[in-house]
Amino acid sequence: REAGAQFFTGYVLETSLAFDNIFVISTIFAYFAVPREYQHRVLFWGIIGAIVFRGLFIGAGAALVEQFTWVLYVFAAFLIITGWKMATAKSHGPNIARNPVVLIAKKVIPVTDKIESDRFFVRTPHGPKGRLRKTATPLFLALLVVEFVDIVFAIDSVPAIFAVTQDPFIVYTSNIFAILGLRSMYFMLAAAVERFEYLKLGLSAILVLVGIKIFWNFGLKDLGLDKTYDLQKIDPVHALIATLSIIALSILYSLWRTRGKAPVGSGA
Repeated sequence: REAGAQFFTGYVLETSLAFDNIFVISTIFAYFAVPREYQHRVLFWGIIGAIVFRGLFIGAGAALVEQFTWVLYVFAAFLIITGWKMATAKSHGPNIARNPVVLIAKKVIPVTDKIESDRFFVRTPHGPKGRLRKTATPLFLALLVVEFVDIVFAIDSVPAIFAVTQDPFIVYTSNIFAILGLRSMYFMLAAAVERFEYLKLGLSAILVLVGIKIFWNFGLKDLGLDKTYDLQKIDPVHALIATLSIIALSILYSLWRTRGKAPVGSGA
């Protein structure tokens, strides 16, 4: 029962946090003018990269937590600060032109400005003799930025799920199932994501609550307050109910406040 509640909480938490990632990915596709029929190729390889990088992040996090339990307090403080910044920061789209991955890639490899079907690389003539050389397409740059964004996103999401459970298997599987689910529904979600404008406030509240949960549950044990004052840890089921309630309220409120807006791409 407890493991099931932890998995579902981690899955819901990761899915909710990844909504913002959907908006960023749609912005990346728009910037590089990636046609809809080729976006699935970037999403597919993006998922492969996410599976690998999440495994590395979670493996490193699990090793740290196992060796130094106080790292959980660092995670907790980080989540509370991140939640506060998310709630108070003004919303700005990503500056893709100044993204370090784009700047470095353009210095290291030749890049063409033209989309060449679904290919990441093409051969183009170079020099006075017109010798062919391998050149990256905007589709490849889009993939690099998507991977970079996912790594940055994992810095927030992985500590949040370690607050739910320290079992690496549950952390990893809940992450991957959430990523697979969201990427498979990308086209539907990308059209409606702008209507969830108050979801970010709900997510910020969840991050703060998750951070507080870490301080409470592990602080009780480390300080001996659970025995001295007979205080109880926050039950995983109660944490799941709180997470679902906050997400549901923020989504419903967003839909109510934006009820007059047409989804992007609806043609309205």
